[in-house]
Amino acid sequence: MASEQALTQRFAPFFEALRATPLAAWSAPLAQLTGERLQPARHGDLLDWVEALQRLPTLPAERVILDQPCVGVTSERPLPAAVKTQLRQALDALHPWRKGPFCLHGVEVDAEWRSDWKWARLAEAIAPLTGRRVLDVGCGNGYYGFRALGAGAERVLGIDPTARFVLQFLALNQLIGAERLAVLPLADDDLPSLCDAAAGGFDTLFSMGVLYHRRDPAQHLARLRDCLRPGGELVLETLVIDRPERSHHETLIPAGRYARMRNVHAIPSVATLVDWIAAAGYREIRLVDLSRTTTEEQRATPWMRFQSLADCLDPNDPSLTIEGHPAPVRALLLAERGY
Repeated sequence: MASEQALTQRFAPFFEALRATPLAAWSAPLAQLTGERLQPARHGDLLDWVEALQRLPTLPAERVILDQPCVGVTSERPLPAAVKTQLRQALDALHPWRKGPFCLHGVEVDAEWRSDWKWARLAEAIAPLTGRRVLDVGCGNGYYGFRALGAGAERVLGIDPTARFVLQFLALNQLIGAERLAVLPLADDDLPSLCDAAAGGFDTLFSMGVLYHRRDPAQHLARLRDCLRPGGELVLETLVIDRPERSHHETLIPAGRYARMRNVHAIPSVATLVDWIAAAGYREIRLVDLSRTTTEEQRATPWMRFQSLADCLDPNDPSLTIEGHPAPVRALLLAERGY
């Protein structure tokens, strides 16, 4: 219980600040849900992750960097070798790091995903984030949230049900000190109890790499719509099927795994995806990027030592997954919530 309360308390300034914004009604429910989800009984490794936080050295955030590919913080003088080792070991105790990179006082967390590449694809296409309230659903450790702050967002709420990623965010923010960002242990299932379907609340909403993990894509898109204000922008990145030789409308429903992932339920063509988005109540839908995922963008590193994309492709034909499906292609689409 003490660990749960201590973790929840780290978010108290964020919850309190919400009370002075149009999201004031979110403050108390978010605090309650966070406390419920961050209980040691729910996560066998939670106490180990808390110990990793406690082992982080206390360091000055003399220069915070949120507008560059490698998000992070530096000090004027290099860290002593022993302190740098302490920092690296504490961060490594939160392995695996899926999103990044992060540059923290000379320690570079080279994550599995080059998330900066995804950010570069969307940065010039989306509505400017200056002064906007942003929700990032399935945010992982908060990389895109930090970048959103660096692009001028007023406040960013990230949600992700994986407690390890929430603890990674707490470690990062213990060093960076971004008071207008929080990553909380919630999922999109929690959104209906929070979002006002009539008024929404967020100006921009990111759903990056989430849709294909949802059994009901239409429900996911509707939940996101209800969290946007009328005219607010959805930024959706997801797997798609890109096979020009097949029908323009197509959906792959893997019978088993897809690229060794168990929970991939449906991968649509771009045309089918646009139909799904329109049916969910969005307008002005546009495709801004279509990219095949490469083993340079997603790969194993010293900070993510498990299998990665190279292990999930057919060794004789990298255009196919190990199961024989088309290899990952990701689409980035923008849409507005209708009035």
